[in-house]
Amino acid sequence: MITRKTLDALPEGVHGPAYDIGSVTPGIVHFGVGNFFRAHQAYYVDRAMALPGASLDWGIIGVGLTAGERSERKARTFREQDCLYSLTETAASGESHVSIIGALRGYELAPGGETAVLDTLVSPAIRIVSMTITEGGYNIDENTGQFRLDTDAVRHDLANPDKPRTIFGFVVEALRRRREAGHGAFTVMSCDNLRHNGDVAKRAFLGFAKARDADLAAWIEANATFPNGMVDRITPTVSGAIARRLNDASGLDDELPLVAEDFTSWILEDRFCAGRPPLEKVGVKFVPDVTPYEHIKIRILNASHIMLAFPGILLGYEHVHEALADPDLKAMLSAYLDKDVLPQIEAPADVNLQQAKEQVLSRFSNAAMADQLLRVGSDGCSKVQVFWTETVRRSLQAHHDLSRIAFGIAVYLEVLCGHDERGGTFELSEPTYTDKDRALAKDSDLAAGLKLPAFDAWRDLDHAKLDAAVVEARRTIREKGVKAALPR
Repeated sequence: MITRKTLDALPEGVHGPAYDIGSVTPGIVHFGVGNFFRAHQAYYVDRAMALPGASLDWGIIGVGLTAGERSERKARTFREQDCLYSLTETAASGESHVSIIGALRGYELAPGGETAVLDTLVSPAIRIVSMTITEGGYNIDENTGQFRLDTDAVRHDLANPDKPRTIFGFVVEALRRRREAGHGAFTVMSCDNLRHNGDVAKRAFLGFAKARDADLAAWIEANATFPNGMVDRITPTVSGAIARRLNDASGLDDELPLVAEDFTSWILEDRFCAGRPPLEKVGVKFVPDVTPYEHIKIRILNASHIMLAFPGILLGYEHVHEALADPDLKAMLSAYLDKDVLPQIEAPADVNLQQAKEQVLSRFSNAAMADQLLRVGSDGCSKVQVFWTETVRRSLQAHHDLSRIAFGIAVYLEVLCGHDERGGTFELSEPTYTDKDRALAKDSDLAAGLKLPAFDAWRDLDHAKLDAAVVEARRTIREKGVKAALPR
């Protein structure tokens, strides 16, 4: 087991923290200590504190929000390992670098520990409160765009501010106490992979605060900051077998090992009301507006991820790198990016779109990530709307070649039918679809699936030619197979 005592005798090739972790004091509280946070935000903070002469007052206290035996075991393991863990960064070539991350300096379980968590948040030493609570964790009503006040957890927190259950209850109550104590506000920083994540977080926390106290909400809006950011790093789930393989390779006895690709990116708006670590010195890019960078990531990385996943699933592949190794799928994906996506993107001056494309293809080829196609393709309804819409709309408006877009839609609809060309069966997770929606994809009328909400975002345009091409591609897939339907 990794502990502070073992840092002096690490196996050869394993790099320990380049600072005295005993001198680190907390400056950040993070809700949702998952693999991505540990391989991304904690990684950057670790590097910032390792800079020569760097301040060590940016340690991170992690907070878990869920109760239960699994959560308690996770908290116990963090504490037993002094919140230390190994990160193996692996390139597509197979070359790896192993380091011990020391930025996480404490871990609290909120259920049963509400007083301790609130006391930490109220401390004037805490200047940033960050989170990875998943894209759906912000409790925003999809129809109204407003924070939902009708959930049991939110109702509880509004009635019991001293014993909150949600991140909204903890953060707003902590800010109330800080205002009362004269400590000032902190920055609320979303690290979730959603567009305009700071704006979404602001809407959520202010929505809760307004329901509690309008004056408090106004104070938070005037004093706290909610920077938008774009995060990017592939960090797979670590199974027991993967953990054993990582430990065998490193020589460590780590209960919390991580593996991630060697690529990482973090683009942030520099709006921090109480200061921040010198993240710009360790690779974080600070920009006035993160929006154009979000567009590039969504239309190149995310869009091509599902464009590869759907036909890969139908062909019986399991992992992203296996699908990309298929020369026909790689050629299709490359043509989609070169002909449909890149010519329609207005990129910032510091972004080379061709390099961005090649970088994405290299990342997808990384076998060490073993990224599952079914995971990538899950919630296709939401992903199609977010990742494909702009390219589809521009192509329709410009009367552009629709063959690759039609193929992508066709393979998505066929994936919803649940069987591949090798005779295997599967179920794609689609949490927003009803049984009636699923029946549309499986209907003998190959045009019926085009009524699904995944395609609502371009119904105001003339899409008759696109629909006809989708139906023809589906017919070809069923009669001759996926490869026969690939655009030529």
